[in-house]
Amino acid sequence: MKFAVIQFPGSNCDGDMFYAIRDVLGEEVDFVPCSEESVDGYDAVMIPGGFSYGDYLRSGAISRFAPIMAGVIKFAENGGLVLGTCNGFQILCESGLLPGAFLPNEKLHFICKPQPLKVENAKTAFTHLYEEGEEVVFPIAHGEGNYYCDSETLKELKVNHQIVLTYAGENPNGSVANIAGITNKQGNVIGLMPHPERAVEALIGGVDGLKMFQSLRESYKKAGK
Repeated sequence: MKFAVIQFPGSNCDGDMFYAIRDVLGEEVDFVPCSEESVDGYDAVMIPGGFSYGDYLRSGAISRFAPIMAGVIKFAENGGLVLGTCNGFQILCESGLLPGAFLPNEKLHFICKPQPLKVENAKTAFTHLYEEGEEVVFPIAHGEGNYYCDSETLKELKVNHQIVLTYAGENPNGSVANIAGITNKQGNVIGLMPHPERAVEALIGGVDGLKMFQSLRESYKKAGK
């Protein structure tokens, strides 16, 4: 299986994502600069966290127009597996691949800490190795992680079981319905504010994020690709 990790000016979690895939998951992975126009030849696309283009205008607003995003959108529309974390989640929303938008954290502070999460949907391509209702811990590190959508969109997210992760216990940023991660209706695109790629080894604090990458790989193999 071959992964692409997209790099934007200001990405700073790309190395973490690359390491999680190559050194822990043991799969092939390349960095792909945002100046490229295609992700042809890849089996999954990872959009990492950071501060792409300095988070000017809104987080992810400029990245949405990078040449690579046309290729990512085409890849996703054809059923390709796409995972975006933190700034990657913001970019997926700005590009229209996921619904909703992001506001500054409710208390207007940057937050960086381990965060308990609840697995709301364990039947997706990215979460099927978890148990429904399981509590896991992924790190969070964001200043604009307050997920927002209108009431009609929220209703659709619930009806279609698109809410994958919620914040357990306290809501650190004010996100509507405690949302920490969602998928598109087709289930092949996921956005997460927490960082599973920073929770893949006991040495760095825990392995709760590893099952997300393993789930993705198994889903790809089961699809017979």
